[in-house]
Amino acid sequence: MGMIIKLIELKGLTMLDLSYMFKDMTERNIQRTNPYSGQSEMLTKDEAELYDQIKQDEYLGNSNLVQVGLDKFSRLNAKAYMVLLD
Repeated sequence: MGMIIKLIELKGLTMLDLSYMFKDMTERNIQRTNPYSGQSEMLTKDEAELYDQIKQDEYLGNSNLVQVGLDKFSRLNAKAYMVLLD
C-alpha cells in the first residue's frame, strides 16, 4: 500500500505536509459553553483541555495558574477567549 506524500515548495526548501497526521490538533470539533452567557465555541483538543484546566484552577482558587492559563488561551484562540473566558 503506497502513501501519497504532499511536498510543499517554499523559497527553495522542500517540506513534507504532515497535517493529515495531526487533524485532531487543527480541527475545532469540541464544544464548550460559557456558564454565564450560554454562548458556545468550538475548540481543538488542546484548547478544550486548556479551557477545562482553567475552569478547574478557578474552582480550586489557584489564581496564579488561572492567569497563566488565560494568557495562553487568549493567544491560542482570541475569539473563543472573548466568548468563553472574558
